[in-house]
Amino acid sequence: MLQAMRNKMHGWPSIIVLGLAVLAMSLFGMESYFTSHSDTFVAKVGKREISQNAFQDRINQLRQQASAQQGEHFDPTIFEKPETKLRVLDAMIDEQLLLQANADWGLRVSDQALRDTIAGIPAFQVNGQFDPTSYRAWLASSGKTADMFEDQMRSSLAGQLLPSAITDSTIVGDARVDGFLNLLTQRRDLRYFLLPKPDAADTQVTDAQIQSWYKSHQAEYMNPEQVSVQYIEVDGATLKPESVPSDEELKKRYEDEKQRFVQPEQRLVSHILINVPANATPEQQKAALAQADKIAAEATPADFAKLAEKDSQDLGSKRQGGDLGWLEKGVTNAAFDSAMFSLQKGQISKPVLSSDGYHIIWLRDVRSGESRPFAEVRDQLIKEATTAQRDRQYNDLAGKMADNTYSNPSSLEPASAALGLPIKTTPLFSRTDGQGLTANPKLVAAAFSDDVLVQGNNSGLVDLGNDHSVVIHVEKHVAAAVKPLSEVQAKIKDSILEARVAEAAKKQADDVLARLRKGEAMPAVAKALGASVVSVPDAVREQSLQVPPPLLKEAFLLPHPVAAGKPEFAAVDMGDGGFALLAVDKVQSGDLSKVTPDQREALRHQMAQAYGSEATRELLEMLRSGTKIKINNSLM
Repeated sequence: MLQAMRNKMHGWPSIIVLGLAVLAMSLFGMESYFTSHSDTFVAKVGKREISQNAFQDRINQLRQQASAQQGEHFDPTIFEKPETKLRVLDAMIDEQLLLQANADWGLRVSDQALRDTIAGIPAFQVNGQFDPTSYRAWLASSGKTADMFEDQMRSSLAGQLLPSAITDSTIVGDARVDGFLNLLTQRRDLRYFLLPKPDAADTQVTDAQIQSWYKSHQAEYMNPEQVSVQYIEVDGATLKPESVPSDEELKKRYEDEKQRFVQPEQRLVSHILINVPANATPEQQKAALAQADKIAAEATPADFAKLAEKDSQDLGSKRQGGDLGWLEKGVTNAAFDSAMFSLQKGQISKPVLSSDGYHIIWLRDVRSGESRPFAEVRDQLIKEATTAQRDRQYNDLAGKMADNTYSNPSSLEPASAALGLPIKTTPLFSRTDGQGLTANPKLVAAAFSDDVLVQGNNSGLVDLGNDHSVVIHVEKHVAAAVKPLSEVQAKIKDSILEARVAEAAKKQADDVLARLRKGEAMPAVAKALGASVVSVPDAVREQSLQVPPPLLKEAFLLPHPVAAGKPEFAAVDMGDGGFALLAVDKVQSGDLSKVTPDQREALRHQMAQAYGSEATRELLEMLRSGTKIKINNSLM
């Protein structure tokens, strides 16, 4: 066919067709240069984008948190699974939906709320009070400025504005609390007896039966897949510092970083806050100022705390009499800062306007800046210097180990020879029975990975935490295999007999249950079986510890008896191969008079939290339905 077309396509018609084709392709080709576009976001929520960097930062943050919490049991591969990544992205989408709703509805995080939150972080406190020195030290160690951290905290708090407002506005009435308490404290009169385990009807087990069981239950009789690995390691704990810094070097560092060891001037402050709404009218502003002026005129050091408890609208400090603790420059907003440092010890300011409202400030005490002498911080400087030196040694050696084993993927010997690291070998281990080093989930995941186990390559650098890394290479692999029948024959025989006993026990329980439901007396039935009835009046769910858990759980699942003398019965599997017969004779409402006011309020709070969470979930579903959301799976 192509030859026929070639024969027909000649002369000026072919030139015209070819020209049109070239023109069309060139136009479409040029258009692609102008219209080509590649999305750079992982998700777009309305007009807000979640960048790939932001998504990866969140994944890394969660990975670090999980590693810190789980230690050597941490499995890093969890965060590579698509379902995990999607859950993280869903949470970030919810955050963007809430932030957009904040903007639409005029909600914002106040400076006072931000200050209270930061001051309440335990890492920044000494003896329960905010400590600016600890705050600055943490910022320095984290590589963040105060503005960066405050922006991060403000964004985090902003995501909680709507959920908190929903929860705070959730009303849980007394009737609903009473209804839940009635269920929680409901009392039931129970009787039960344990059935003796019957013997198997047939205790003979033939070879054919064993063979049949073996074939149908082979998964229960497997030797797991095992490997042993060679490894080289770098352990920071065993590295010795190359040298100890001299006093001259330490003193130079002390002078260079002297600001770290200076305690700046601090002021012990209390305040009374009169809020001014964000969109306050002139009348509201005047009313707030008038109230603040009145309080400032009345306030004295002797009664300031009482006035704060009575009139202050700063919920974070009013219960402490307005106490804000020791503050230094830069911790509060500019207006508050300026007024605080213009006061003399013991003075009370006139109302000071900030973005939160009017503050009346009482300067209770002043602590002058102090510098810690070199002798006092010398040991700290030595520790910092040697730790930094050891970190550099570790990073350098671990980096060289990673590079060398990557360049020579089929063996650890080149890296061992070049770096002077001995090759060690582990015993055989499976995915679940490792000991010590081979119990670490990261090492196990690397050992059984396709690249290491199947392809025969060295692993990448496996970070075991605490400046300890290894690179591994599989030395021996033992595939999973069914254990020989001769090895498990006795166990199979026991399993067959146990199954027969369990079947006989279930049939016995069903037969006894049928007799009770037909009206036979429970004591007589129990006596005939060699058992005795246990009576438990006023049993309460999760509290009557004398009742075996399976029986107590079933007792509160059974319906109420239809009439006095007409109990509800059940046969209950006790989980150990035995059964019990249960009767519920009577159901009574809980005695709410025994519930203390504190318990009632705690329950009300928990219920409000639960209802608030559900309402927030419904709000998010509504926001999702009204927002265009685009997910770029290729960048996750």
